Amino acid sequence: MRPSRTLNAASVDVTDLAYDARCVTPGALFVCVPGFSSDGHDFAPDALARGAVALVVERPLDLDVPQLLVPDAREAMGLAAAAFYGFPSRELPVAGVTGTNGKTTTAFILYAILAAAGRRPGLLGTVESRIGGERRAVKHTTPESVDLQRTFREMLDAGDRSCAMEASSHGSELRRLTGVRFAALAFTNLSQEHLDLHGTLEAYFDAKRRLFVEPDVDGRRPPAAVNVGDAHGRRLAEELHSLGEMPLTFGLTDRAELGADELEIDASGSRLVVSGLRLETRLRGRFNVENVLAAVALARLLGVEDKAIATGVSHVQGVPGRFEAVDEGQPFAVLVDYAHTPLALENVLAEARGLANGRVICVFGCGGDRDRGKRPVMGEVASRLADTVIVTSDNPRSEDPLEIIREVVSGTDGGVEVEPDRAEAIARALERAEEGDVVLIAGKGHEPGQEIAGETIPFDDGQVARDVLRRLRTGAPS
Repeated sequence: MRPSRTLNAASVDVTDLAYDARCVTPGALFVCVPGFSSDGHDFAPDALARGAVALVVERPLDLDVPQLLVPDAREAMGLAAAAFYGFPSRELPVAGVTGTNGKTTTAFILYAILAAAGRRPGLLGTVESRIGGERRAVKHTTPESVDLQRTFREMLDAGDRSCAMEASSHGSELRRLTGVRFAALAFTNLSQEHLDLHGTLEAYFDAKRRLFVEPDVDGRRPPAAVNVGDAHGRRLAEELHSLGEMPLTFGLTDRAELGADELEIDASGSRLVVSGLRLETRLRGRFNVENVLAAVALARLLGVEDKAIATGVSHVQGVPGRFEAVDEGQPFAVLVDYAHTPLALENVLAEARGLANGRVICVFGCGGDRDRGKRPVMGEVASRLADTVIVTSDNPRSEDPLEIIREVVSGTDGGVEVEPDRAEAIARALERAEEGDVVLIAGKGHEPGQEIAGETIPFDDGQVARDVLRRLRTGAPS
C-alpha cells in the first residue's frame, strides 16, 4: 500500500467496517469508495449520521471526524478488512481459480476433492456459496473485500477448514482480493470478455496476472497452477519462471506437467490418466477435461492424496448450467450452458457436434451494458459451428434487445433466425428438433432471471426447456 496520512487524528474504537452508507452501524469505519455511478465520499455525512466514527478517503472532506487519506480506497479497504477479521486466509487455506472460462466447474471439482480428503471445504463462486455446509445465494462472483473477509471468518467459525473460490477479474481490478492469502491459485485460460471494464484484452490479462506476480499481504506469491495449453497461460508461466517461481503446469498439450493420457470422451463422461492417476468423471467435453486437470493441479499444490483426488473427481455429477442436460425422454439432446464468451461458445458447440447424430441447433444472445465487441464474434462462431442458429435476448438490461441482436447478426453469414422473446426462441428450437439432434441453449446457464429495462423477471433456461418438452410430449397446446 502506498503512503497514507491521517487527518483530524483522534483515538477511536472501530467495531465494524462499511462501504455502503445504508449499512453503517454505530462505531463503524466508513470507506469512501468511488464507484461507477456514485461516489462514496458524497455519502460520508449520511454515514456519520448513522454512527460511523472515522472515514477512509481519497480526498479530504470538510467533516470534523478522523480521516485516513489514502491513494486507493479500495486497496485500503481490502487491507483493513483482512486485518479487522484477523487475516482469516492465513488460517483457512484458500484455493483460487481465475481465467475467462472454467472457473465455476473447476471450483466445484476442487470442492468435491477437498471434501473427499476430509478438509471440510467452503465454496465461493458464481452459482452459489457454501459456508459450513449451508448454501447461500451469490451477488458477485468475488464479493467486495469487506464481505469476502467476513465470509472467510464465517467459514472458520462454522467449521470449514479449506475454501475453493473463483477469483474474477473484477475482483482483481477492483481490489476485492487485496488482503487474501492464496494457498494455491490456478489460471484456466483467457479470451475476450469484460472489455467494458478493462478496455483491452491486454488490460484484462493484466488483471489476472497480477494475482500471480504481485506479492500478497504476506509478501509472497501464491503457489500457481497454469494451463499452458492456452497462449496467455504460456505467457504467465514464462513470466513466473523469470521471477524464480515454479508453477505447476497442466493442459491438453505435451508442454504440460499434468496432461491427460489415455483420454476417452463420450456421452457418459470422460476417462483419463494424470501422472499415473486414473480418473473417471461424468463431465463431458475436452474443456471439462481441462477443468479436471486444473482442479487436480490445485489439489496437488495443496498436498491432497491421489485417492481423495480420484474420489472427488468421480463424485461430481455435474455443475448447474454448465453443459447441463435437460432430459424429459425426448429423442434428441438438450443442453443448457453458461457460455457467454466467444471461446466458451466455440467449445460447447464443438462438443455438441461430437454428440450429435443429426443437426446442432443453437439458441443464444448477448448481454446488454456489457462488452459490445464480442457480439459479432459470437455471431460468427455460432453461424460457423451450428446448423441452425436462433439469436435471442440475454439480459438486455438497459439496451434495446433488437439493437443487441442486430450487432450479433452482423457477424454471421446471414443465415440465422431472430426471435427476441427468449422463451419463444427456446420453444421454436425444441419444436423443430428431431431424433439425433442436439439443441444448445447458451448464455444464461444457471441464472434464474432475465434482466430487462431495470427489472429482473424470473427466467430459467432449463425450466423453460422442460416445460416445452413436457408440452410436446403430451401434445398440449402452446
